[in-house]
Amino acid sequence: MPAVIPFVFPGVPNVRVAFTTAQSGADRGNIAYSVPGDPVAVRANRISLQERLGFAGWCSLKQVHGDRMVFDPEPVAPEDAPTTEADGSATSISGRALVVTTADCQPILLAHESGRFVAGLHVGWRGNVLKFPQKGVAAFCARYGLQPCEVLAVRGPSLGPAASQFTNFDTEFGEGFREFFDPVTQTVNLWRLAAAQLCEAGLLPERIFSLDLCTCSLKEFHSYRRDKAQSGRQASLIWIE
Repeated sequence: MPAVIPFVFPGVPNVRVAFTTAQSGADRGNIAYSVPGDPVAVRANRISLQERLGFAGWCSLKQVHGDRMVFDPEPVAPEDAPTTEADGSATSISGRALVVTTADCQPILLAHESGRFVAGLHVGWRGNVLKFPQKGVAAFCARYGLQPCEVLAVRGPSLGPAASQFTNFDTEFGEGFREFFDPVTQTVNLWRLAAAQLCEAGLLPERIFSLDLCTCSLKEFHSYRRDKAQSGRQASLIWIE
């Protein structure tokens, strides 16, 4: 089974969160059919994760670096690649694990304080530019009648500030993101940017958590920036028990 980093939201014990790594599992724990690799290994990794973590259904998306949300998605079989194009999902159904696949992008997982509603967002830098954290939280709250101040968030392992160089900042980000850009190193602090966007969405700062582990710098994770097309993908999962 791929190695897992567990996380628990304070005061929300019935919501489970897990982040996989590339430290173990078949084909370095790759869980995505969308990248070069062994599909048999992907299936084995998915099945072992589901069996060991104990959730009933695997709900994944065909991520396209957009800002579309889907709600209460149906599970897919471990051997099936996802076909629904979206970058965020949410559910109120217990046992269905929402899966975000990444190899540098930010997985942002959301839970309502009641433990009855969860969501998962795939936020690459394009998602930051599209303000997907704000849009995803707004859609999540609108769907289930929630207040943003009642929501908790955790950002998983992703591209760290020292590794996030953008030499075309002006055309890719623009003036509205200048405060997060270091012109000397040409890096964008995506971690700080995502946290600021979640605050703008209405989350309380003390309810925003993070795993400050840089996927590019640490060989224990898959990284597209480091390994290019040879990179696998790790999974970030959230579900209601």
